[in-house]
Amino acid sequence: MTRSHVTTHILDTGAGRPAAGVAVALLAASGDGWDRVAEGTTDADGRVSSLGPEQLTPGTYRIDFATGDYFAATGTETFFPSVSLTFALTDAAQHYHVPLLLSPFAYSTYRGS
Repeated sequence: MTRSHVTTHILDTGAGRPAAGVAVALLAASGDGWDRVAEGTTDADGRVSSLGPEQLTPGTYRIDFATGDYFAATGTETFFPSVSLTFALTDAAQHYHVPLLLSPFAYSTYRGS
């Protein structure tokens, strides 16, 4: 199995478990805005096993998370109907893991490994 150059996972810190069933899209910055590179849905462990190709060129990328749909499915009110994380992929030899820690009224992220 090939590994995606960019991976992500979501932990629902309010519920204390992975966020399963969240739609996720990877986009690349272009001269005209954003181009969709890949999309997926988080599994039972809150991970997208394949989000894009094995190799990407350096540039600016964004991951969009459909958090509003996730919270609606769990019957939970949320302040954030979506979350977008923009990051710079500067070293094509490195793997980029971009996790999201999520609750109904807050979120945080970091560069993972």
